[in-house]
Amino acid sequence: MTKDKTKKGFILRALDTVERVGNALPNPATIFLILTGIVIVLSAICASLGVTVTYDYLDSAKGEITEVTVAAVNLLAPDSIRHMVTTVVGNFTGFFALGTVFTIMIGVGVADGTGFMSALLRKVAASTPKTFVTAVVVFLGIMSNIASSTGYVVLVPLGAVLFMAFGRHPIAGLAAAFAGVSGGWSANLLIGTNDPMFAGMSTQAAQMIDPSYNVLPVCNWYFMMASTFLITAIGTFVTDKIVEPRLTPYVPDSSEVVQDIGDNEKRGMRWAGITALVYIIIMAILVVPENGLLRHPETHSFLTSPFMSGIIFFMMLLFLLPGLAYGIGAGSIKNDKDVVELMNKTISGLSSFMVLIFFAAQFTACFNYSNLGTIISVSGANFLESVGFVGLPLIICFIVLTAFINIFIAVDSAKWAIMAPIFVPMFMRLGLAPELTQVAYRIGDSSTNIIAPLMPFFVLTVAFFQKYDKKAGIGSVISTMLPYSLCFLLGWIVMFIVWYVLGLPLGPGSPLFY
Repeated sequence: MTKDKTKKGFILRALDTVERVGNALPNPATIFLILTGIVIVLSAICASLGVTVTYDYLDSAKGEITEVTVAAVNLLAPDSIRHMVTTVVGNFTGFFALGTVFTIMIGVGVADGTGFMSALLRKVAASTPKTFVTAVVVFLGIMSNIASSTGYVVLVPLGAVLFMAFGRHPIAGLAAAFAGVSGGWSANLLIGTNDPMFAGMSTQAAQMIDPSYNVLPVCNWYFMMASTFLITAIGTFVTDKIVEPRLTPYVPDSSEVVQDIGDNEKRGMRWAGITALVYIIIMAILVVPENGLLRHPETHSFLTSPFMSGIIFFMMLLFLLPGLAYGIGAGSIKNDKDVVELMNKTISGLSSFMVLIFFAAQFTACFNYSNLGTIISVSGANFLESVGFVGLPLIICFIVLTAFINIFIAVDSAKWAIMAPIFVPMFMRLGLAPELTQVAYRIGDSSTNIIAPLMPFFVLTVAFFQKYDKKAGIGSVISTMLPYSLCFLLGWIVMFIVWYVLGLPLGPGSPLFY
């Protein structure tokens, strides 16, 4: 018992040290500015040294694999300077998370501002046993990935409110939801939009060895379903036993205290429920039939349908329409001016997020333009290839390498487009199936999402943390999420080893060995 307490104390002290060091850093916006300067200097040095990498690149559009040589680009060269100064605005407005966040937050802002979300969550809190609230938040985070990145901008902040409804620390709720959404990105009970994309890239890479090989979109389905329960269990344990105990007591202000639902709120809830039901029925009519309006007009596919492409807009309506109905029924909305004011208030609350996004976008653009990210990724991949490991040691090293690279390049499709032509054929020559290589990649890619500052939604999570802790910074978020990242990575590796030893199929028609 004493030994366990000592060990736990050391872990918590180590996390406190990480937080202190991280929070001693400058403001996140300043950090991105400094990192941009560092990238500029490194690009000039690497370019002067003639640093290059050559690799086989998978061109998804053409369906071809071509040999590409990439050289470091000097960002201090005249052409680079002209490029940087003329793309500043485009970098900001084109940043991936910006449009997604603003679109869906319009609907969420109305639903939250009218009091609908608060009333709904209090109902959920009343019907959910306190023992299972953490598991429910993590599980919902994992399942939200079926709707692409919606979970980042919807479920993460709602996790904080739900925890407060149980008298628990909101940052613990943020952490649990973020762990499920981001750390559990590669787990789900359903087939998501990433599965066909990964399968297509893996197929083309595998056909370098076997022209007839075909990787199915459901190739990792069994493993991903099992991973859903694994990540839920680990996320629940880390939240309850590591993260929440080290948080200082939180006292909500008057606007955050959860009140009982009154008669007006009950009437609003009924109106919102009817509106939500009608909306879901209409959407089902448009999506469920094979020839539905929002299905793909030619293939009638669901995963590549207009519905999936516009999922953020439809999710916005799912919050906006019931929120309006609730506000009218509860009397919190009198006219259209009230609705617009709620939208304005929501957007104004994202001001700190906009500042962070501006500098993060410039850093990301410079990093990508310099080719340093590609050079780091390919060099690391080539190093692992040259080591000569076989079997489980090779796969585990590949998982760890992917987890490391994910910190530098957060876009999963971009990494797999570079890594698949290298590792899929190499592993096939060693008798390992492409489906096995793909699932190993997804484990590493998912595990470090929650501690990767370059992940587009990381800065949004920092802003969410700051709502409940004004002094919170990147260090706070990383130190809070680091236990999740390490435990997810270790737990997933152990599960993978067991799966490998037992020789279980990864999905329908998807063996482990080639």
